[in-house]
Amino acid sequence: MKNYAGPAEIMYHTGLSAGMIRGAKYALLPGDPGRVEGLAKALDRNALFIASHRDYTSWLARIENAPVLVMSTGMGGPCVTFAVEELARLGAETFIRVGTTGSIQEDLHLGDVVINTASVRMDGASRAYAPIEFPAAADMDTVLALREAAEESGIPFKTGISISTDSFWPGQERYDSFGGYVLKRLQGSLEDFQHLGCTNYEMENATLFTLCAVLGLKAASICGVVAKRTDSESVAPHEAYEKAEKRFQKVVKRALEKMISHSRSGENIS
Repeated sequence: MKNYAGPAEIMYHTGLSAGMIRGAKYALLPGDPGRVEGLAKALDRNALFIASHRDYTSWLARIENAPVLVMSTGMGGPCVTFAVEELARLGAETFIRVGTTGSIQEDLHLGDVVINTASVRMDGASRAYAPIEFPAAADMDTVLALREAAEESGIPFKTGISISTDSFWPGQERYDSFGGYVLKRLQGSLEDFQHLGCTNYEMENATLFTLCAVLGLKAASICGVVAKRTDSESVAPHEAYEKAEKRFQKVVKRALEKMISHSRSGENIS
């Protein structure tokens, strides 16, 4: 039995209630609270701020006259569990991570978009919901909507499997940390994942995909490339970040338009 919140019940971590999100079934989840307003206004210039509590800054936009929640999650899988658990109790059904990432393949360039179909579970939070053998897979209808939106928008993108880690430095085999050391069991892991065909490192997908699958919800992810690990461990200059941001904003808006339209007509994305 699903544990939905009462109409006036305020969620402890996100500070939201069902009335505040006005029946939103779609939730966009950037990590950075500072990215929420820009994303919400890119969807709808009349988007409204509704709450800010802990890591969770929330705005409400409308697309095709349907409410869409844009809420930050902070960084990493544990923060994602708070967001999904509480938003699901308020009636949200489809969750799309909208963020930034580091590519590990030569043909994924700064400013490109990555639409992940699944994720390697190098996180810890997802293990509280399912055994490690359970796949962290995105919802295919939502992935297809994002893919079609990118194609229609002429935006360079790639689909593939990400690696979700709880550590930005040793977990992603970065040597530019304060200590500069990576455990022997992780040394060479970047090259291994490259050979396996994985596309990018990030920190939330595995938890989001696993949790949503277990709870009967839909999840997907679209990220802009702001670090190209085949060239450098450094994050790209601000101009590359701005390019990536504008691109993923455009793609996710078009994808939501498609999904909302298809949902009303009773069709699936094909």
